[in-house]
Amino acid sequence: MAITLNHTIVPCFDKVASAKFYSRVFGFEYVGVFSHFIVVRVNDTLSLDFDNQERFMPLHYAFKVSEAEFDTLFMRLQAEHIPYGSSPGTPDDMTINHNYGGRGVYFRDPNGHLLEMLTADYVIPSP
Repeated sequence: MAITLNHTIVPCFDKVASAKFYSRVFGFEYVGVFSHFIVVRVNDTLSLDFDNQERFMPLHYAFKVSEAEFDTLFMRLQAEHIPYGSSPGTPDDMTINHNYGGRGVYFRDPNGHLLEMLTADYVIPSP
């Protein structure tokens, strides 16, 4: 069996609002309450479990999407007037990147987490 990531906890200030944001922007399935988490399903093997915390460091979550999905999701960002950018250092320059022959964009969720959508994998040199 291949090892897969099953779930990860996303710290946030308002777990319901955060889960709804991810469901709305990415189209993830809003599952709802599980234990003290609010869960959204990313795909058949991965869920994001949102958990209220008073303090946390912003994290980075990158999602690989198809070209067609990028178009749909990018239109949602624009419709919601969410600032976006071409790199982690410029997440609000209102441009996208074309790294590695694909497209990519960065933006922040309501908790300050840096989100990324990319259509092409990074090229990592072999050792």
